[in-house]
Amino acid sequence: MSDTLARVKKLIADRKVRASRHGYNELANDNLFYDQLVDGIHDAQVVEEYPTYAKGPCVLVLQHDGEGNPVHVLWGLEKGTTEPAVLITAYRPDPNRWEKDNLRRKS
Repeated sequence: MSDTLARVKKLIADRKVRASRHGYNELANDNLFYDQLVDGIHDAQVVEEYPTYAKGPCVLVLQHDGEGNPVHVLWGLEKGTTEPAVLITAYRPDPNRWEKDNLRRKS
Protein backbone atom coordinates (compact mmCIF):
# COMPACT_ATOMS: atom_id res chain seq x y z
CA MET A 1 0.00 0.00 0.00
CA SER A 2 1.22 3.52 -0.70
CA ASP A 3 2.17 5.84 2.15
CA THR A 4 -0.37 8.40 0.96
CA LEU A 5 -3.19 5.86 0.85
CA ALA A 6 -2.28 4.61 4.33
CA ARG A 7 -2.44 8.20 5.64
CA VAL A 8 -5.77 8.79 3.90
CA LYS A 9 -7.25 5.59 5.33
CA LYS A 10 -6.12 6.53 8.85
CA LEU A 11 -7.58 10.02 8.54
CA ILE A 12 -10.87 8.64 7.25
CA ALA A 13 -11.00 6.17 10.14
CA ASP A 14 -10.52 9.17 12.45
CA ARG A 15 -13.31 11.04 10.57
CA LYS A 16 -10.90 13.70 9.37
CA VAL A 17 -12.05 13.86 5.76
CA ARG A 18 -13.74 16.26 3.35
CA ALA A 19 -14.31 16.73 -0.36
CA SER A 20 -12.97 19.64 -2.34
CA ARG A 21 -15.47 21.86 -4.15
CA HIS A 22 -14.22 20.36 -7.43
CA GLY A 23 -14.67 16.89 -5.94
CA TYR A 24 -18.31 17.53 -5.08
CA ASN A 25 -18.95 18.85 -8.59
CA GLU A 26 -17.39 15.78 -10.18
CA LEU A 27 -19.38 13.45 -7.91
CA ALA A 28 -22.57 15.12 -9.08
CA ASN A 29 -21.51 14.93 -12.74
CA ASP A 30 -21.09 11.14 -12.55
CA ASN A 31 -23.96 10.43 -10.14
CA LEU A 32 -21.55 9.30 -7.41
CA PHE A 33 -22.05 9.54 -3.66
CA TYR A 34 -19.47 10.92 -1.24
CA ASP A 35 -20.47 8.61 1.63
CA GLN A 36 -20.11 5.49 -0.55
CA LEU A 37 -16.58 6.47 -1.56
CA VAL A 38 -15.54 7.35 1.99
CA ASP A 39 -17.03 4.10 3.32
CA GLY A 40 -15.42 2.09 0.50
CA ILE A 41 -11.86 3.34 1.05
CA HIS A 42 -10.85 0.07 2.75
CA ASP A 43 -11.10 -1.76 -0.62
CA ALA A 44 -9.24 0.91 -2.64
CA GLN A 45 -6.51 -0.25 -5.02
CA VAL A 46 -3.67 2.09 -5.96
CA VAL A 47 -3.64 3.09 -9.62
CA GLU A 48 -1.04 5.87 -9.54
CA GLU A 49 0.68 7.75 -6.73
CA TYR A 50 1.87 11.36 -6.79
CA PRO A 51 3.82 11.88 -3.54
CA THR A 52 5.53 15.08 -4.74
CA TYR A 53 2.57 16.73 -6.49
CA ALA A 54 2.83 20.53 -6.25
CA LYS A 55 -0.51 20.94 -4.42
CA GLY A 56 0.23 18.14 -1.95
CA PRO A 57 0.68 14.36 -1.96
CA CYS A 58 -2.15 12.44 -3.60
CA VAL A 59 -3.02 8.99 -4.81
CA LEU A 60 -5.38 7.82 -7.58
CA VAL A 61 -7.25 4.71 -6.51
CA LEU A 62 -9.79 2.34 -7.96
CA GLN A 63 -12.94 2.00 -5.88
CA HIS A 64 -16.49 0.89 -6.68
CA ASP A 65 -19.88 2.55 -6.36
CA GLY A 66 -22.92 1.02 -4.65
CA GLU A 67 -23.68 -1.11 -7.72
CA GLY A 68 -20.10 -2.40 -7.99
CA ASN A 69 -19.14 -0.20 -10.95
CA PRO A 70 -15.55 1.09 -11.10
CA VAL A 71 -14.73 4.60 -9.95
CA HIS A 72 -11.37 6.36 -9.94
CA VAL A 73 -10.93 8.57 -6.89
CA LEU A 74 -8.07 10.99 -6.29
CA TRP A 75 -7.41 11.33 -2.55
CA GLY A 76 -4.79 13.57 -1.03
CA LEU A 77 -3.69 16.12 1.50
CA GLU A 78 -3.26 19.84 0.90
CA LYS A 79 0.36 20.91 0.68
CA GLY A 80 1.83 21.66 4.09
CA THR A 81 -0.98 19.94 6.03
CA THR A 82 -1.34 16.63 7.81
CA GLU A 83 -5.17 16.58 7.85
CA PRO A 84 -7.88 16.22 6.69
CA ALA A 85 -7.87 13.70 3.88
CA VAL A 86 -9.39 15.33 0.81
CA LEU A 87 -11.43 13.70 -1.93
CA ILE A 88 -10.02 15.80 -4.76
CA THR A 89 -11.97 14.31 -7.65
CA ALA A 90 -13.77 11.16 -8.70
CA TYR A 91 -14.91 9.87 -12.06
CA ARG A 92 -15.96 6.76 -13.91
CA PRO A 93 -12.97 5.45 -15.91
CA ASP A 94 -13.27 5.81 -19.68
CA PRO A 95 -12.91 2.30 -21.21
CA ASN A 96 -11.18 3.88 -24.21
CA ARG A 97 -8.40 5.18 -21.98
CA TRP A 98 -8.08 2.41 -19.37
CA GLU A 99 -7.36 -1.31 -19.58
CA LYS A 100 -10.21 -3.63 -18.57
CA ASP A 101 -8.91 -3.85 -14.98
CA ASN A 102 -9.07 -0.02 -14.71
CA LEU A 103 -5.65 -0.07 -13.07
CA ARG A 104 -3.51 0.67 -16.14
CA ARG A 105 -3.78 3.29 -18.85
CA LYS A 106 -3.99 2.01 -22.41
CA SER A 107 -0.85 2.51 -24.49
